[in-house]
Amino acid sequence: MVIITANDAVIILTYIHELAEWPTFQWKAERLAEPLAAVSRRQGLLIGHMAALGFQLRAEAVLATLTEDVLKSSEIEGEVLDKEQVRSSIARRLGMDIGALAPADRHVEGVVEMMLDATQNYGAPLTAERLFSWHAALFPTGRSGLSKIVVGAWRDDSSGPMQVVSGPIGREKVHYEAPAAELLTQEMAAFLEWFESDSPIDPVLKAAVAHLWFVTIHPFDDGNGRIARAIADMALARSEKSPQRFYSMSAQIRQERKVYYDLLEATQKGDLEVTRWLEWFLACLGRAFDGAEATLSNVLGKARFWDAHSGAAFNERQRKMLNLLLEGFDGKLTNAKWATIAKTSPDTALRDLNNLVGRGILIKEAAGGRSTSYSLVETPNGV
Repeated sequence: MVIITANDAVIILTYIHELAEWPTFQWKAERLAEPLAAVSRRQGLLIGHMAALGFQLRAEAVLATLTEDVLKSSEIEGEVLDKEQVRSSIARRLGMDIGALAPADRHVEGVVEMMLDATQNYGAPLTAERLFSWHAALFPTGRSGLSKIVVGAWRDDSSGPMQVVSGPIGREKVHYEAPAAELLTQEMAAFLEWFESDSPIDPVLKAAVAHLWFVTIHPFDDGNGRIARAIADMALARSEKSPQRFYSMSAQIRQERKVYYDLLEATQKGDLEVTRWLEWFLACLGRAFDGAEATLSNVLGKARFWDAHSGAAFNERQRKMLNLLLEGFDGKLTNAKWATIAKTSPDTALRDLNNLVGRGILIKEAAGGRSTSYSLVETPNGV
């Protein structure tokens, strides 16, 4: 790629896919040995810990993890999905009984369908047709926002080269330019052959390389990041030989989004020595395990709460709102929020709240009037 600067200087910028050795990735195995061993140990401990749980708690943990994974993978791309729709769609597809299910729009259903196919059917071959079906599921209307895109097929570059850009119109900054459309068939054939091969690479490292390789090819008009993360999740599921997900890489990447994008850009503008990318991926995976421990703590806390109140009577609104609080309510719970979420009147919401306060389940925060908020009463066992 040739760039002409404001003072007419010519800069030739080479992306890794333009190098003669592409796609022969290289890395320093000695730098990865210790972090890879640490990740593998934690991976095994987490799976063993989860296996010791009862079926119901394990299912709750999987549901919480998958919900977070779908939500955060979309948030990385600036798209916010409805949590209840996502959770209900996953529960329905996994055959889980979580009470009343929120109807999900077809876009949410498509994102969930892709993620579950990648992780629940991790052993099935990854093919071009399977990727096309994932892409079609992500864009059921054939549009990305207001723009019509090629769906269920490789991009054709009819509107120009595939570039990752930022900034206002007229002053855009090009962060990356992907391989030309006419190269996609051979590029993707090479990637898919490698992904399905019995290569000697550690399966966790394979997930990291697959993520980088796919997003560098950038074969679709949109959705490349989400599909790259689904492919990485699929590779991680293969590494564990289990469809059950107890941690979310996407949730951790969302927290580290700037580092993620900056490192991707630096790697794609560098050479084929990708040790830094692999080190970050392993470290990010380790931090995702920390998030899994928090998820497990929430699931156990929720179970203890309902066990402690197994003989108590709650109406449907109270059960729904208490579950939201137990799962980590975003912000402060007020009478107005209760009324909106529970779809009831402010008077009914206040009666529900006062009933729970009177029973010692909720406590009023210090502020009064319209700003009064409520939280769960903490108990010695953490409920």
